[in-house]
Amino acid sequence: MEAEVASRMLERLDYVKLSPRRILDGGSGPGRDARALTARYAGSQVIALDFSLAMLPRPGLLERLRGRAPLAVCADLAQLPLPEGTIDLAWSNMALHWLNEPLAAFRELQRVLAPEGLLMFSTLGPDTLKELRAAAGERRVHAFLDMHDLGDMLVAAGFSAPVMDMELLSLAYPDPSGLLADLRASGQTCARADRPRGLAGKRFGARLRSALAPHATFEVVYGHAWKAAPRAAEEVKTVRVFKRIP
Repeated sequence: MEAEVASRMLERLDYVKLSPRRILDGGSGPGRDARALTARYAGSQVIALDFSLAMLPRPGLLERLRGRAPLAVCADLAQLPLPEGTIDLAWSNMALHWLNEPLAAFRELQRVLAPEGLLMFSTLGPDTLKELRAAAGERRVHAFLDMHDLGDMLVAAGFSAPVMDMELLSLAYPDPSGLLADLRASGQTCARADRPRGLAGKRFGARLRSALAPHATFEVVYGHAWKAAPRAAEEVKTVRVFKRIP
């Protein structure tokens, strides 16, 4: 799923005039997108940033010798260890929905972007896994933000001209067990604070498989926005008025 969405995001860059010197791949995972961005923008420095140290890319010797290895940084998207105004393109593919507060990440991304720098991201919307939510119960499936809420957050974070859109992708499986196995293999899980903490048991598993449809919907939300160039400070003139005293 992430690879397919990344390819669609890269296609959108075909319509953007951009020559970034430094690129941030926020929530990079093993660095698949970071390497694609390195290939696309030759000569740029790509920073692969992820909260999980184990997920960060481990470039091979040949990749390092050619100078094409991304710089791996273990950090939180909401607390970026980067100076202000040093990134020309901030990229985040399918990572923002795991944050408790995406607004904090948007503010940090806006801070580190250079003037006229671009933020491009994808995330998941509220119709994602609606079949699993109906079968398992609301509290057992991760909650996802609506694209209009994300657009409002971009404005609140100081971005200019945000553009949001979405598409629905459907994956079909021979049976519900295939869907559940695919979700487990992805390494992703429910991060809701109110999720049930105990073991569900065999009876719940049997009821779930009998009620679950053999397909899954993913609402993919795309967004991009610019960091506006600062306005030139207006020249302020002080006029002194003298009154002649007769």
